[in-house]
Amino acid sequence: MSDRKRSTARVLASAVAGAAVLCAAPAARAAVVDVAYDCKTPIGDKSAVSPIDIKAVKEGDGYKLTVSFQKGVSSSPIELGKGAMSPSAVVLVGGAEKTTVPVSGPANPEAVPADTPIRITDLSGTYTPKKSGKVSFTAGVLTIKAMGTTTTCTPGNGPGPSLELDVTAAGGGAAPPESLPQTGPADSALALGTLGGTVLLSGAAGMLWLTRRGRRARS
Repeated sequence: MSDRKRSTARVLASAVAGAAVLCAAPAARAAVVDVAYDCKTPIGDKSAVSPIDIKAVKEGDGYKLTVSFQKGVSSSPIELGKGAMSPSAVVLVGGAEKTTVPVSGPANPEAVPADTPIRITDLSGTYTPKKSGKVSFTAGVLTIKAMGTTTTCTPGNGPGPSLELDVTAAGGGAAPPESLPQTGPADSALALGTLGGTVLLSGAAGMLWLTRRGRRARS
């Protein structure tokens, strides 16, 4: 093979391999979604809007979800010292499977000044699909616990999904097909056809035997 043909073969092989990798990669669609939170705080109702980003990374049979808040939500009338605030939330899963995934994160790494929007640390949790197919991930209720108080923030604007992903459940997520006995006219016809074929073959064999016997008698 000439050098030119070898080079062409390598290019084609690389193109095919690249196409195979692209086909094998899971289809995903991500978007940063503005979530308008209505918060019930110890000092009254508050509201805030934060863009939410949700990412998923395959880990074993599941997917590690990471929820990122790009702006602070709610606030405190007094300073919150370092480590005083503990955030958690739920991620709503829709599509092929409907469920919720709890996510949580570390306490605030720095003090939060009074009357300052509270910046939420990244929250993470694991989603293990029970069904294969396309699922969506949407920000749900956010809970902030600080200094013995609880603030609950609920999305009030019906936000859309921050992430859509094709997932695969362990074992495929589908029950194995069962072989059921067939009944009905089609089976009756099949049985009659088989029986007819058997009778026909028996008749032909009998005629052949009689013919041969007759020939022997004449001989």
